[in-house]
Amino acid sequence: MDGWNYFSYYSEIEEYFWKKRGAHLLVSPLDWAIMESWQKAGVPLSAVLKGIDRAFESYQKSRRGAGRPLKSLAYCTDAVLEAAEEEMEAAAGAAPDAKRRASAQEVLCREDLREYFRKNAAKMRESAKRMGDANPELARRVEETAGALEASSELLEAPGTLDLEDLERRLTVFEEKLQAALTTHADEELMVRLRRELDRQLAAYRSKLKAEQLRQVERQYLQKRLFEEFGLPRLSLYYFS
Repeated sequence: MDGWNYFSYYSEIEEYFWKKRGAHLLVSPLDWAIMESWQKAGVPLSAVLKGIDRAFESYQKSRRGAGRPLKSLAYCTDAVLEAAEEEMEAAAGAAPDAKRRASAQEVLCREDLREYFRKNAAKMRESAKRMGDANPELARRVEETAGALEASSELLEAPGTLDLEDLERRLTVFEEKLQAALTTHADEELMVRLRRELDRQLAAYRSKLKAEQLRQVERQYLQKRLFEEFGLPRLSLYYFS
């Protein structure tokens, strides 16, 4: 992601969408899932904002846009991915700016990262205790992840420039393993409820999303909602603030 802008990727998209929509409303779980799918795919922030502009322009010219606000980022998906492809083509063959990248990495203070890991590990242990005897296997998996996260603090002691890319890969693995455990061990009724919720959210936009985009959004939506239901923190550096 250009500039490794961990701090503002989501907030800038959210604020920009608010301004374009003309209403300061909470972004829906579906919109968060869409933003996460863009982040996971490495879509630059500049391409997202450019795509939102194009989507609003197209929507306002359509009959649907007459007096009706654009309600979801799902409408912007095609335009955003198109803008991302254009940026990739324009950047093809360009040499990476290592100095700028290293400088951006140093924005993340190691001591703040240690505290971020510590707080997230503590939240996971609290969640594991709440699960208690009701779901011992899931509680064990959560406790193991908390320990692995604490152990990752050792990586912050390495000399030289902090390798944020590798750190993010590690945190992504932790999240993916937790999501797999949650999906496997969560109560069946909870999973059915979340699926119904997802289907309602996506009903108006399924025809706009390509099959792979749809699968990505569904995965990100269910991951977000499962973590929320069990009171688990997100671990990615994109949630570091």
